[in-house]
Amino acid sequence: MYIVDSYPFAVLLCIVTMMCWGSWANTQKLASKEWNFPLFYWDYTLGVIILSLVFGLTLGSSGDAGQAFIPNLLNAAPKAILFALLGGVIFNIANLLLVAAIEIAGMAIAFPIGIGLALVLGVFNNYLPNPEAYNTLYLFLGVGLVTLAIIINAIAYKGVSQGSKSTKGIVLSLVAGLLMSFFYRFVADSMSTDLVNITAGTFTPYAAVFVFSIGIFISNFVFNYYFMKKPVSGDPVTFRMYFKQGTPKLHIVGILGGIIWSVGMMLSIMAGDIAGYAISYGLGQGATLVAAIWGVFVWKEFKDAPKGTSKLLGLMFLSFIVGLVLIILANGA
Repeated sequence: MYIVDSYPFAVLLCIVTMMCWGSWANTQKLASKEWNFPLFYWDYTLGVIILSLVFGLTLGSSGDAGQAFIPNLLNAAPKAILFALLGGVIFNIANLLLVAAIEIAGMAIAFPIGIGLALVLGVFNNYLPNPEAYNTLYLFLGVGLVTLAIIINAIAYKGVSQGSKSTKGIVLSLVAGLLMSFFYRFVADSMSTDLVNITAGTFTPYAAVFVFSIGIFISNFVFNYYFMKKPVSGDPVTFRMYFKQGTPKLHIVGILGGIIWSVGMMLSIMAGDIAGYAISYGLGQGATLVAAIWGVFVWKEFKDAPKGTSKLLGLMFLSFIVGLVLIILANGA
C-alpha cells in the first residue's frame, strides 16, 4: 500500500482535507432547492463508500509496504472492526445534525460553531494518547484562537437571525460539534501504529476508512430515517420519494458531496501517521474557515447583517488562520 513518509507532504494532504471538508456542503446547498436534506444524505453516504472503496483497491493495494486492502480486511480482529464501525456511527449522527444546522442557519454558521468545536475537542482527544509528540504551547494557543473564532462567529450570527431559529441553529451546531470530536479517535485506534509492519488484527488506513464508511451507511437506516419522519424543516419524506422524485442530477450532486468529503477523510488518515493525529484532525477541521468563506462570499449568508458585522467576521477569519498556523507548527516545534 502507499504510505506517506514526509511531514511537509502530510501537511499538504491535510490542507487538501481542509478544502474538501469545507466544500462538500456546497452540494447540499445546491440540492436543497429541490431536495430535502435526508434524501440528499442517502446519496452522500453512497459517495463516501464508493470513494473509500476506490482508494482501497488502488493506493491501498499497491506497493510492497504494509498489507494490501483485501487481505487486511479479511484478517482484521473484531476490536478493530468495532472501533472503525463505531467511528462511522458517531460521525453519522454528528454529520446529520450538522447538515440540519446548515439547512437552518447556513454554512457560515454551522461550520464555524459546530466543526470549530469539533476541532477544539478533537485535537485534545487525539493529543492525549501521545502528548510528547507535540509542542503543547503552540497546539493549545492554536486551539484557543480557534475557540475565540467560534465565539465571535456565534455573536455575528445572533445579530443576523433572532429568536428561536437563531437558538436552534446554534444548539444543533454545538451538539454536532461535540459528537464530531470523538469519531476520528476511534478510527485511528482501529489502525496499526506501524504501517510498514502491520500489527496482526489491525487495519491499514485504507481498510479503516472503508469499514468506517460502512458504519455510516448502516447507521443511516436509524438516524437518517428519523430525520425523514421528523425533519428539522419542511415536510416528512419517504423512500418512495427518493426513487420517484430524485432526478439523475440530484443523485449525482449528492454522491459528489460524499466523494468530496471522503477524499478529505482518506487523505487525513493517510497523513495522520507522520503528522500526528491531533494535527491531522485539527488541520482537516480547519474546514470551518473554508466553509465560512463559501457561506459569506458565495452564498451571501450575512448580506442582511447589521452594521459592524463585517468587522466581527474579519476578526473571526484572522483568529482561525493564526490558530491553524500554530497547530501546523505544533509538530516538532
